[in-house]
Amino acid sequence: MEGIKLTRRPRLKNPYFIAAWPGMGEVAFKAASCLVEKLGASEFAVLEPEDFFYLTGSNIDNGVLSLPGLPEGKFYFWKNPATKRGGSATNYGGKVEAYDLIIFISNAQPDLAKAEDYSRKIIGLAKSYGVKTAISFAALPQPIEHGHAPAVWFVSTADDLNAHLKKFNLNQLLQGQISGMNGLFLGAAKKEGINGFCLLGEVPLYTIQIENPRAAQAVLESLGRILGIRIDSSSLSAQAQVIDNEIDKLLDYLKLGGPGQPAPIGEEEIEKIKKSLSQLTKLPISVKEKIEKLFTRAADDIAKAGELKAELDKWNAYNEYEDRFLDLFKKGKEKGN
Repeated sequence: MEGIKLTRRPRLKNPYFIAAWPGMGEVAFKAASCLVEKLGASEFAVLEPEDFFYLTGSNIDNGVLSLPGLPEGKFYFWKNPATKRGGSATNYGGKVEAYDLIIFISNAQPDLAKAEDYSRKIIGLAKSYGVKTAISFAALPQPIEHGHAPAVWFVSTADDLNAHLKKFNLNQLLQGQISGMNGLFLGAAKKEGINGFCLLGEVPLYTIQIENPRAAQAVLESLGRILGIRIDSSSLSAQAQVIDNEIDKLLDYLKLGGPGQPAPIGEEEIEKIKKSLSQLTKLPISVKEKIEKLFTRAADDIAKAGELKAELDKWNAYNEYEDRFLDLFKKGKEKGN
């Protein structure tokens, strides 16, 4: 298979295909990595990176500079014990034979200009194993507190699949966008005749640039219920506690100050920081790209400005773009004269 190096050729039954890349909160990457580790999945193929990645800098280690390797994309398989026994499972089409899993994980997203060709190669391998359903994971920024149990949302490529997923007490995402490969991949799979769904774990708006193992764990637990397999995600729970403690330490310092020092700020200011921290951190590239597209649409049709404003408010980024946003209305009046 061109562009994919196979090291093994496993025989799989009715496999589901799971794909994940790094993204907001590292939710998808951490969930898929934990899945591979806990199931003991085995590597069997590598996506050759040369056509989709390029180097952007050098690494420095102990004062010595060197070129890094290109990002890796690896395929793993897991043989469900139930398939060996001829067992059955339930998917959204009803009772089927028990299924195995193929899991693809990349430690970086490719240039999105090459996303379609990149996806096509991955989907080609999936189709060669008769995959009928693809699954991805993502983060969903929400006005929630860290430490609270995040809800899991879903979106799928078909109405009957939506109806099936509703049975698992998940929240259905009706509008919006899943940025980057974790969203693009499902669209590409649907185009190639493979249905699929994405599970999105909630992350607090003020911690979007911090890894969120709690959301990854919530996603994995939902996946386990849907697929009827047991996944030990306790390691993610332990990681989540460590990160929660570090965030709490930071907030406590801001509230109380250091030893013998007055509190730098009060409780009210803390809440303001939590609400605006996502503005102070760097917006993900995918979010900036979406904002730029919305500006272009609003420039052509001022009625689209409401959607743009909602996106800016979602990321607490209105102040950063305020002048450009107001200019849209000035230009709109000029067009009307």
